[in-house]
Order: sequence, then C-alpha cells, then structure tokens
Amino acid sequence: MQVKNYMEELVWEYLDKVIQKQGVVCTCDKCRYDIAAITLNTMPPRYFVTDMGETFSRIKALDQQFHADVVSAITNAIIIVKSRPHHS
Repeated sequence: MQVKNYMEELVWEYLDKVIQKQGVVCTCDKCRYDIAAITLNTMPPRYFVTDMGETFSRIKALDQQFHADVVSAITNAIIIVKSRPHHS
C-alpha cells in the first residue's frame, strides 16, 4: 500500500497547461518544481490509500470550483516564481 496526495497529481496534471496560458514563464525543471511546491503548500491535501479513496478524491475533483481553485493556486505560484526565480 502507498499513501498518495491526489492534490499533487492534479497540480502536475494542470501545471504545464496553466504555464502555457500565462505566456512568458520559465519552464526549466527548477521553476516548474518551485511552482508545484508553492501551489501544494497553499492547497489542502487529499490523501488516499486504496482504490476506494482514489475514487472519492476523483469525484471531489469533478467539482468545477475545485478545478478553478487548483488553476488559481498554480497561477499565483507562477506569479511568485516569475518575480523571484531561483536561477540565473
């Protein structure tokens, strides 16, 4: 068995799509991981262990507001990373 955070899966699923829509954003691994980390630190975790838990989390993820919250959190993280990238 393994404990997983469904929120992490969603962030990685949406990350590149949101980055593309934001225009000029560095897409190096460091910036992508910084954006993901900032996003995950602002979102509530959704942990699951079994297939049943994953199903429950996926049902919750179908909520339109839930998707909007994930996209909004990623967008805010992009703004932070763009203003203070951790590379030269």
